[in-house]
Amino acid sequence: MKKAKWLCAAAAALTVATMLLAGCGGGDKKAAAPAAKDAKGPKGDVMVYTSIYPDIIDKMCKPNVAKAFPSLKVTWFQGGTEKVKTKIAGEVKANKIGADVLMVADPSYYLALKKQGLLLDYVSPNQKDVVADKDAKGSWTAVRISNMIIAYNTTKLKPEEAPKSWKDLLEPRFKGKIAMPSPMLSGTAYVAAGALADKYGWEFFDKLKANGLKVEEGNSAIQNKLLTGEYLAAIILEENILKLANEKHEPLKVVYPSDGIICVPSPIAIFKVTKNPDGAKALVDWWLSKEGQQAVVKGWMHSVRGDVEPPTGAPKLTTLLPTQVKVDWEKLATHEAEIKETFRTKVMDK
Repeated sequence: MKKAKWLCAAAAALTVATMLLAGCGGGDKKAAAPAAKDAKGPKGDVMVYTSIYPDIIDKMCKPNVAKAFPSLKVTWFQGGTEKVKTKIAGEVKANKIGADVLMVADPSYYLALKKQGLLLDYVSPNQKDVVADKDAKGSWTAVRISNMIIAYNTTKLKPEEAPKSWKDLLEPRFKGKIAMPSPMLSGTAYVAAGALADKYGWEFFDKLKANGLKVEEGNSAIQNKLLTGEYLAAIILEENILKLANEKHEPLKVVYPSDGIICVPSPIAIFKVTKNPDGAKALVDWWLSKEGQQAVVKGWMHSVRGDVEPPTGAPKLTTLLPTQVKVDWEKLATHEAEIKETFRTKVMDK
């Protein structure tokens, strides 16, 4: 397999705006009925496995998909990327994959699935409008863009006191007051750990631990402790902070690090074993459409199309991509166990 050209680099080259599709979650799959097409679109059952947050699934995914496909029954299984990966691993071993469509955060995982021959090649008619990265044969296509950034509480830090770069988190004034999600559970945190280790060496994490870095289960736990002041700053997903700042007017602010954001283009894919290929393809088409991408931006993520504006409060990705932290997706795909074990021993073990 040729090495993937990943979304963020492609977006920069094509001077694209940001945005991405949102996924959806939760539920057990029933036996899928074969799809049929009529004036109302595809029919039958489709199961989606996703790491998109449950509230985004309930408020954005389910109603929009139901409106677009009134004759299609879509069920969602939601969990963190690592939870979904563990579920799929068990199903692969049992030769009984329950998902038709996959939408999780870690792009490197799709490279591994393709190497295993588990993904269906499908080039959506809307793929031509995707300025983010995509597999040439359509095994996967970037559908939403999430960025790992730094955030802080504006009632605890003045703008001039806030960290401006990843290395600023090493300053003594932040000792015991910084956090990040666990790479063992979060796909975007895994990408961040691997990218920062490549950029600054594992010594960077040695120094972060010495400065009191805390590791939480996920982004939600961190955002709550930022609000209480337990943490002054954190490595976290941009979408979490944008949502709280804009919807609930919480005193949280995004810092786009001067030494680069960590751009995570999350793909969408169809499993070869799908019992409803027409229904699965219809979902992929919709999520890559302008309508689907506009719905995703409402979930505070960036679009993979160039004709959709970024979420409120966020700059266009083209202003951030030139300095983004380089991510070696092939390395993340082939050295996952090693990277996670190194992080665990350096940061999480006492």
